[in-house]
Amino acid sequence: MKEYPSVLSPTEIRFERLLPGPIEMVWNYLTDAEKRGEWLASGPLEPRVGGKVFLRFKHADLSSKKAAAPEQYATMDAEGHSGEETITEFDPPRRLAFTWGGGSEVVFELAPKDGKVLLTLTHRKLPTEAERDGDAVGWHCHLTVLVEKLEGRAPPAFWDIFRKLSAEYANGIPR
Repeated sequence: MKEYPSVLSPTEIRFERLLPGPIEMVWNYLTDAEKRGEWLASGPLEPRVGGKVFLRFKHADLSSKKAAAPEQYATMDAEGHSGEETITEFDPPRRLAFTWGGGSEVVFELAPKDGKVLLTLTHRKLPTEAERDGDAVGWHCHLTVLVEKLEGRAPPAFWDIFRKLSAEYANGIPR
């Protein structure tokens, strides 16, 4: 399984991660406000198509290990930032999709595989290749935190992960 996303089109990427199960546990990390807050963003989720999901990002809180945010994100990280999205698909414990930042959509799919859970994350309808590549870095960072948490390890500081991956993605999505 490759570490970097597959580029499905100029406006679509896909990540795959093999995670410890059971599938219901991984589903909880997608849908439970507190569990989701451990790797992505906290906030309530209305469990139905058309429901709202409130996402409150506080990257510095994703690990007990700390690192300063890059200058361009320092204010956002100090204050946190949030958004409200709309659920477009809800099929527990297999598929969750919701809008992302207005025009794009994130789809999470879970499937059993070799005694574990295959998580497939597809981000589609991104407006530009530059935004696709930027969001790829972000998803890669968040998925790194999720894998570490589910494997029972303390993840590195989010901003340390971000710095490393930003350098790797500096010339576009690595192949």
